[in-house]
Amino acid sequence: MRGFRGRAVSGSRGEKTSGPHTWFRGFGVAQSRGENTARPRNRATPRPRPYADPYVAGTGLGLVLLAAFVIAGRGLGASGAFASGVAGVVAAASPTRAAANPYFARYLTGDGPWHEWLLLEIAGVVIGGFLSALAAGRLRAAIERGPGIGRGSRLANAFAGGSAMGVGAVLARGCTSGLALTGGALLSAGSWLFMMAAFVGAYLVAPIVKRAWR
Repeated sequence: MRGFRGRAVSGSRGEKTSGPHTWFRGFGVAQSRGENTARPRNRATPRPRPYADPYVAGTGLGLVLLAAFVIAGRGLGASGAFASGVAGVVAAASPTRAAANPYFARYLTGDGPWHEWLLLEIAGVVIGGFLSALAAGRLRAAIERGPGIGRGSRLANAFAGGSAMGVGAVLARGCTSGLALTGGALLSAGSWLFMMAAFVGAYLVAPIVKRAWR
């Protein structure tokens, strides 16, 4: 065998053939003669690291919660950061309306909404998530979805689910970070009831949502 593209290759009967398709016929002949037919391999792309063990990650989250109490004197949270940011935007656009609104007014006291501890925490979450994805080899622009759902439907479902979570956080006066983690660590009865209701609701909705990932 002398080549690949359009070069002559000796067949099993000694005839000369040419063309890209003849490489496959020549491959068997070269193997029988003991020739090296290995093709150069491309450099393998690095595989992403496996996800963290959930028990190790949960323990780390508990230590972060403890550190937040020690360093900042506050627990963890998430939904309060968005509420504080919205209050700051409304106050910048119309200070009188923001001050007259009972929901926004509580975020305007003290140093103002832009000095809220939860805003700094969420900024750290974004930076930490970016660095974690970079270190694990998972940093890419993609829409995580199952084979049975399109991108538009996936984004619509994510928006609807996020909106429902936001409304639920307002009604429950906290989310899974502030109400469940922080309140649960403080042995608040309302926090433990919230966690049980969240788990029950998740198990009831899981069979429906699971279909989109099959």
